[in-house]
Amino acid sequence: HEIWEALDSYFPAAGIEFYYYDQLGTGFSDRPDDDSLWDVPRYVDEVEQVRTALGLDRDNFYVLGWSWGGILAMEYALKYQQHIKGLIISDMMASIPAYNDYATRVLEPAMDPKVLAEIKQLEADGKFDDPRYEELLFDNFYTQHILRRPMNEWPWTVVRAFETLNKQMYRLMQGPSEMGASGRLEKWDRFADLHTITVPTLVIGGKYDTMDPAYLEKMAHEMPKARHVTCPNGSHMSLYDDQQVYTSSVIQFIEDVDQGRM
Repeated sequence: HEIWEALDSYFPAAGIEFYYYDQLGTGFSDRPDDDSLWDVPRYVDEVEQVRTALGLDRDNFYVLGWSWGGILAMEYALKYQQHIKGLIISDMMASIPAYNDYATRVLEPAMDPKVLAEIKQLEADGKFDDPRYEELLFDNFYTQHILRRPMNEWPWTVVRAFETLNKQMYRLMQGPSEMGASGRLEKWDRFADLHTITVPTLVIGGKYDTMDPAYLEKMAHEMPKARHVTCPNGSHMSLYDDQQVYTSSVIQFIEDVDQGRM
């Protein structure tokens, strides 16, 4: 939940009540040592349990999912959109194969070839916990595409989230590298199903994101009631490095849906 503390002043000031929660296996929630629990359908039903417990419905329930949460938001909408007033897909493509392709075609070639070669060698050797591997990623990839500021300027909320990351679950689902997915989500692809999402939707991402901005725009065109926003100074964490554009776009979307303008 730490990532979402960035919105603690913006949403209340706009009169928006919002909830963030720690999914099973993360943050302050229990962390059972049971790999069978980590799959998309179980997490979708967990969102539904949260909605039911809070007494929310299609008159007031918006789902905002960022990164992995974007996958979860899409999957939830495909199963339970009758309960949603609006959907916000943040910094997530509708296809992991397309995401991997973008990383290979666009992001990796933009790196220093020597650095990329060393990263690839460390990955091939399985040295994902090697301090050198983390150093190379942070200096040459994370600060360009995850959060565009020097590491010593990263907000404490983000640092805390990284420090408390459940690596076992993360690597099982995403794989060990942020430069591409290789875990259980590796073949996940819902692009062909987007047209069935008929609730008002905002697709938002950053110009320097790990996610292809052009693909995010294409996603919005697939859905009958969707709009797209690219944060011009944003990366994967646009809610931090292009905060004004990100928050104002999300708030404007919610207000437009509430007022029947979308």
